[in-house]
Amino acid sequence: MAVKTAPKSGVIIGLSAVIVSVDRMEPRVFIVRGAEHALSVGIVPADEEGNALPFGPFQPEAHPTLEQGLRIWVKSQTPIAPGYVEQLYTFGNRGRYAGQKDGEPRVVSIGYLALTHQEKISTSERVFWGNWYDYFPWEDWRNGRPPVIDEAIMPNLELWASAAGSKEEKLRRRARIGLCFGTQDAGWDDEKVLDRYELLYEARLVYEAIRDKGLKNKTAPIPGRPMLYDHRRILATAMSRLRGKLKYRPVVFELMPEKFTLLELQKTVEAISGHALHKQNFRRLVESSGMVEEVAGKKSAVAGGRPAALFRFKRDALLERPSPETKLSSAE
Repeated sequence: MAVKTAPKSGVIIGLSAVIVSVDRMEPRVFIVRGAEHALSVGIVPADEEGNALPFGPFQPEAHPTLEQGLRIWVKSQTPIAPGYVEQLYTFGNRGRYAGQKDGEPRVVSIGYLALTHQEKISTSERVFWGNWYDYFPWEDWRNGRPPVIDEAIMPNLELWASAAGSKEEKLRRRARIGLCFGTQDAGWDDEKVLDRYELLYEARLVYEAIRDKGLKNKTAPIPGRPMLYDHRRILATAMSRLRGKLKYRPVVFELMPEKFTLLELQKTVEAISGHALHKQNFRRLVESSGMVEEVAGKKSAVAGGRPAALFRFKRDALLERPSPETKLSSAE
């Protein structure tokens, strides 16, 4: 599709897609490298290439709606046809990322969350599924508290808090650290993905902050794969939204195949939430919810193990229970 050159002033509406799947019990987000379509509208430095979400500018003459425009860009950049799509948030602050300059078009980005269960699709070095914990290693608690928190994040955040110019600011920073990372009396809140990223950005502990502020040091103090523009911020927003929705809407079934075992369902929930769950409690919760039904006479083929019963999602149950609650119990 041809892209018309945008004027040198005004506003460009960008459409970004966080396409999520779960493969081999790991949460995946679809990544594209390079942004040739964005160069022509001046929303990316010509010498910058890296991990990005599928995205492109909204074209009023070619796109009937914002969502249809997003789907057109996704189709042109990926082999995916997403089903479930919802709008996340609108990101419009000036100077959200490196490359935005005064006098040039302001880029207002609208993020979307798309969930899909994909069979094997063609990928390459340019388009591929990335594990979202590569971008946010501190968010994966399935095997306990991630070492990166105590080894890198907390020491650097303490230095940042101690460097505050006033006692009041030091207290504010430490309180914010406690709220985001579950220190002191506050527990870990798996939905605060965006809050934690924004804190690390403000403390200049992630690469995007170093890049955007033009700092001489090019190495981020904490690990985590960076992304172009503010796409890691958009991904953090999607992770927060999806983790929250798992608790009150059956969106997890958008990530499942037509037939699945209860263990596969549990592992998918764990992959997204970042927490291990109590197996028996999870099974009782799912079976009592009325959201699944056993496929009569069907068993999974498990090499070297006992075949497990197969289930499927009862979409008709949504008509009976439009807002089913999901109380997830930790394995601890």
